[in-house]
Amino acid sequence: MDDSACYRDRVLILDFGSQYTQLISRRVREAEVYCEIVPYDWPLEEIQAWAPQGLILSGGPASVTDPASPSRGAEIFDLGVPVLGVCYGMQLMAKELGGEVEAAGEREYGRAHLAVDDESDLFANLPPDALVADEALDPSGARPIVPVWMSHGDRVARLPEGFEVIGHTSGCPVAAMRHREKRLYGIQFHPEVVHTLGGAEMLKNFLYGVCGSEPSWTVSSFVEAATEAIRGKVGGERVLCALSGGVDSSVTAALVHRAVGEKLTCVFVDNGLLRKGEADEVMEVFSDHFNMDVRLVKAAGRFLSQLKGVEDPEEKRRRIGAEFIAVFEEEARKLGGFGFLAQGTLYPDVIESTSTRGPSDTIKTHHNVGGLPEEMDFELVEPLRELFKDEARAVGRELGIPEAIVGRHPFPGPGLGVRILGEVTEERCDLLREADAIFIEELRRSDLYDSCWQAFCVLLPVKSVGVMGDERTYEQVVAVRAVTSVDGMTADWAHLPPEVLGRISNRIINEVKGVNRVVYDISSKPPATIEWE
Repeated sequence: MDDSACYRDRVLILDFGSQYTQLISRRVREAEVYCEIVPYDWPLEEIQAWAPQGLILSGGPASVTDPASPSRGAEIFDLGVPVLGVCYGMQLMAKELGGEVEAAGEREYGRAHLAVDDESDLFANLPPDALVADEALDPSGARPIVPVWMSHGDRVARLPEGFEVIGHTSGCPVAAMRHREKRLYGIQFHPEVVHTLGGAEMLKNFLYGVCGSEPSWTVSSFVEAATEAIRGKVGGERVLCALSGGVDSSVTAALVHRAVGEKLTCVFVDNGLLRKGEADEVMEVFSDHFNMDVRLVKAAGRFLSQLKGVEDPEEKRRRIGAEFIAVFEEEARKLGGFGFLAQGTLYPDVIESTSTRGPSDTIKTHHNVGGLPEEMDFELVEPLRELFKDEARAVGRELGIPEAIVGRHPFPGPGLGVRILGEVTEERCDLLREADAIFIEELRRSDLYDSCWQAFCVLLPVKSVGVMGDERTYEQVVAVRAVTSVDGMTADWAHLPPEVLGRISNRIINEVKGVNRVVYDISSKPPATIEWE
């Protein structure tokens, strides 16, 4: 967290394992206040040294009534800074400060109506379109009623000393509480999700009104802070950048180039797992547009050799990641040695690859996070590590990267290696490349590309029977995947028009030799992931 000291207005989020913790971070940053997420048990002295203007305690899947549940102790509430407890965070606040938490009569999950008992501070100036009428909850119509999103099995049964109720629902008598003097707030619902109308305003009320923060975290301020942080870390050393041509590595390259100039050398590895025409496009953009030192390494043979006979997706990722590092180390030795390796790691990569930021599960290993070997000749530079994809894109636009690169759909580091289910071969890569190019071409032709977060083809490890030219065929199956999303942490399948899907299917089957069936993936994330592997 090297660059956090650049921001006077900043908030720390303690992660107790909620699936929504990252959304809290997004909402805070959308309010232009800098924030970071740390594990719930981050040492007290480090919190004090970080000097936040406020703390937010996230929700979590545990019950505070369980002796083994995550806990902090009451000292976190004696730091003299405002604290907002969300769901589990509220219950922990109540328990640690002498209140009582009990199991609710039945789990409350989904939309509920919150009756606001006090319109000052946290619930001040809620937008009129966020309010509804509920005669059963408030027959007099005197209180503002706000739709909120609940997800809890416990509730606060008795308030700690000095607290008061500032909001309730029909099923939760203490849906919001406050200790005005100590600036401690607890809410049983989730203000960070879109289902809570006015949730963004509630968070801004906490940030601006209670914490006294000002909206100072902007894309331009991030670029300035990250540039200085990179210079401070790198010093006079040379930097090698792993350039893939995707949004993440492209923005990283441009940002590091801004910081160190000619001390940066980019290595673009054609590993045989790229999309059609990608190598030529990347070399043209970064060599010509940015005038960067970009070295092309053709290494398809060695990567495909490493993947021979490998079907397990995690093993694919590990081998591809290790081979990438091996290539970079070889190139560094040829070019005279580098002290640092720059990578386009984003926050979702970190969340899905590790469980160091709270009691969360590892979903999959990203080659540029969990897939790296334990020992390397480089020290990593990851300036985008705390950003979401849309934030990285905004940084790219600030740096002047062409829209053709900034607006590209995400592409996994292991490339087609994790879009080919089963063994990866040169023939299967060529087949998938052609199918994928047709899919993207049709989306662009139909003006649907930019409305999708990600779209791609997957080659399945099965064959199907078909009839082509009055003859029986037994050939490959291609799955088409397109999703809509904001940050990649959750996603819904894109409802593409049937006529567009029909054209895509017809073209792939007719133009890609070896394919006789195309299927469309209509799974959301969760429960599925966006990529198949």
